[in-house]
Amino acid sequence: MSTAAEAYAAAAQPGLRPMREADLEAVMAIERRAYPFPWTPGIFRDCLRAGYAMWVLECADGGLAGYGVLSIAADEAHVLNLCTAPGHEGRGLGRRMLQALLKIARGHGAQRVFLEVRPSNRRAIELYQRSGFNEIGRRPRYYPAVGGREDAIVMAMELLPD
Repeated sequence: MSTAAEAYAAAAQPGLRPMREADLEAVMAIERRAYPFPWTPGIFRDCLRAGYAMWVLECADGGLAGYGVLSIAADEAHVLNLCTAPGHEGRGLGRRMLQALLKIARGHGAQRVFLEVRPSNRRAIELYQRSGFNEIGRRPRYYPAVGGREDAIVMAMELLPD
C-alpha cells in the first residue's frame, strides 16, 4: 500500500473518544439495529453516571461506528457491552474497541477481565478468543431470546502488564 493510501485508510478509521450523554440517541439507534433485545437508554445513562469507562468510535462525519462499556472494581473489569454498528462490521473496529477497553482496565490496575456473550454470537466469541479470552462457565437462561431464553457464555482473561 502506498503512503498516500495508508494515510487515507488511517484517516478513514473512526476515532476513539469517551462517550457523552449527547451520544445516547446515536448509541441507542445502533443498539436497536444490532440487538433484538437492546439495552435501554436508562441503562446507558446509569453507566455514564456511575463513571464506567464508556467509549465510542466516531466517524469523520460525526456518526458513530460502535461503542463499548467497561466497569472496573478492585482488580477486576467487566466488559458490559461492546457493539460495532451494523454496516461497519469486518473492519477490525470491534477489536480496536476491545483493545482500548483492555488498555483502560490495565491502566486502572485490573488483573482480569470478564464478559458474557450469547452462544449464538459466533463473531463476538471468535473476537474474544483471538484476544485471549477463555470460556470459564455458563449462565443458564441469562439472555432474553425470541421464543424463550438463551444461555450466556462467561469468558475471562488475565491481564498481563504491558
